[in-house]
Amino acid sequence: MDLLLFLFIGLAGNLIGTLVGGGGLITLPTMMLMGVPVHSAIGANKVSNMVSAFSSFYSIFRRKEISWSELRSVLFVSLIGGTLGGLFASFMSSQTLTLIAIVLLGFALVMSYIGGADFGDLANFTMNRKNGSILLGIGIYDGMFGPGSSTLALYMYAYEKISYIKAVGLSRVGVFAMCAGAAVTYIASGKIMWPMTLALMAGSIIGAQIGIVLARKVNAAQVKILLRLVTIVLMLQLIYDFISQL
Repeated sequence: MDLLLFLFIGLAGNLIGTLVGGGGLITLPTMMLMGVPVHSAIGANKVSNMVSAFSSFYSIFRRKEISWSELRSVLFVSLIGGTLGGLFASFMSSQTLTLIAIVLLGFALVMSYIGGADFGDLANFTMNRKNGSILLGIGIYDGMFGPGSSTLALYMYAYEKISYIKAVGLSRVGVFAMCAGAAVTYIASGKIMWPMTLALMAGSIIGAQIGIVLARKVNAAQVKILLRLVTIVLMLQLIYDFISQL
């Protein structure tokens, strides 16, 4: 019964996570409420996210909705950012990281109302110094802390005016790269509870594939509303965590 529940948790988390990010709001707190040790919960989340993210961006890549050149540049920058973030994490308190997350998400939310964060129909994403630096920063943030990183990436792609389905594909490339190093670390440390992780992984792959199907059907206005709602929920959760640490 527990394994079926983990499968459902993975499905729900990655369905939301694929569409607008924030899937960790569902998976991590639920696993911890079920009594899963924190390191095992984080490790299971990283492993399942790595595999599900690969399955989702590969589905988009196979249909030629993102190109290899776009995929390669995002993969490279996100991998560097995630690695650097992991190294920096030991020098910062969890309270500081939580505050950084609240500020970043709050800034992204305000900017979405001011204007500019609207998905467009540009055929290609071209990495330059500005968006490359933002992606590197998101990767560093994910490596240090994590919650909301794919949501922040979607805001960045919206400002670049690329199509929503391409933004989803590229954000999942980033998730794959940022989770890969952490997943290997947790596997090597022996903290992975494999029956639970495999059930979570199966649900995550199913959720990611459903998310991709839905991403091709929703319109930009619906996505913008959902993105803002998830951002607000993320901020409320992080504010609660921040106050709890005082």
